[in-house]
Amino acid sequence: MSENNFDVTVLGGGPGGYVAAIRAAQLGLKTALVEKDDGSGIAGLGGVCLNWGCIPSKSLLKNAELVNQVNDSEKWGISFDNVTFDFPKAIARSRDVSKQLTQGIEYLIKKNKIQLYKDEGLLESGTEISLKSSGDRVSSKNIILATGARPRSLPNLEIDQKTIITSREALELDALPKGIGIVGAGAIGVEFAYLFNAYGVEVTIFEVQDHLVPNEDVSISEELERVFKSRGIGFELGAKVSKTEVDGGGVKVEYEVNGEQKSYSAEKILLAVGVQANTDNLGLENANIELDNGFIKINESMQTSAPNIFAVGDVTGKLMLAHVASTQGVIAAETIGGTESSPINYTDMPRCTYCQPQIASIGLTERQAKEEGHNIKTSQFPFKAVGKAISIGDSEGFVKMIADQDSGELLGAHMIGPEVTEMIAEVGLLKYLEGTDIEIAELTHAHPTLSEAIKEAALSLNNGAIHM
Repeated sequence: MSENNFDVTVLGGGPGGYVAAIRAAQLGLKTALVEKDDGSGIAGLGGVCLNWGCIPSKSLLKNAELVNQVNDSEKWGISFDNVTFDFPKAIARSRDVSKQLTQGIEYLIKKNKIQLYKDEGLLESGTEISLKSSGDRVSSKNIILATGARPRSLPNLEIDQKTIITSREALELDALPKGIGIVGAGAIGVEFAYLFNAYGVEVTIFEVQDHLVPNEDVSISEELERVFKSRGIGFELGAKVSKTEVDGGGVKVEYEVNGEQKSYSAEKILLAVGVQANTDNLGLENANIELDNGFIKINESMQTSAPNIFAVGDVTGKLMLAHVASTQGVIAAETIGGTESSPINYTDMPRCTYCQPQIASIGLTERQAKEEGHNIKTSQFPFKAVGKAISIGDSEGFVKMIADQDSGELLGAHMIGPEVTEMIAEVGLLKYLEGTDIEIAELTHAHPTLSEAIKEAALSLNNGAIHM
């Protein structure tokens, strides 16, 4: 096999692409990875997640948590004089964190003897890829498309990257705005609302649906709304933005709620209304690859309409989470390598939001379970009844469980509260092993731990909770 001939070539080095490349190399396949240079000399390995999403935002959210803890320090018997919060330094730290992890991925690429092209790839056919900058060509028996997605704009809210911004621009602000409006109340929207509120920025969220985090169980949304309201985070639900006007001092937004016209002015607007797939200028037409509502159409093995071309991650539009992309990447690589993989149950993929209180969920919401015809039982156990939560001064929220009334099958779990993003894996394992409410209720949990709320919620499904 010549130097530019490969068994597998991956276009895109995000959580789906680089994981697919590493797994393919582990299976003995000659593998190449194409990812454009981000200007630093290091290819943009890690994709949006490591560079402009999951990782830097979590770094900043930790800063926000520390700011809130300092502001609440009196109740812990700790006093400060002349405290200052350096937001640009927090931004700088988040960039350092991203750089460290990106360099780690480049090390893994070298370790696994993957050929890295710091370039952009274009499909010339089902087996040929041209590289934009170098002009070179790569031949590959199989191709994995992992080109991700980018923030979506609205017709009346065009992103200018200065006044009307996305999460990317928010992650490199050199100064805090006095006020910011956030359009969209999904995970990105509420995380940034929490971040800016912690630093004293006046925040208002605009959401077209009836609740914050509208894809979560209604009980979770209502609890988050209660907490955000208590912290002074404003939100307008059922709000349809109709017009924006940018001037030298910021931006004015006109919107409608229940037929009433309203207006809002702020220094900046952050748009967080979803994403669109990066399928432009890929040459998909040269390989006869079909799209579905703008996303690449795949089967359960991640194959596209061209059997030797696969797609993983956000570009498929399935469930836009980094860990889902990585799982898809493994399946694609193992399918190419002839290794059997289990298909993804997207409903049972864990979903996490990292504002405070944190949100984590898996499986069906109560409404979805009823719509599917299940005869259900539900429980809700508050962190206010958990000793560890009270001890650490973080007892807002609860764990909710939904199970089948007859079989005890756990249909869904929904949590809001301290460190629930670390707790959701326990429920995920139970669902993967097809466990019931009885197994999780009988499992002894260490005391004192936050995870005791899971056991108590499971016990509560059968009216057996001890501490409530």
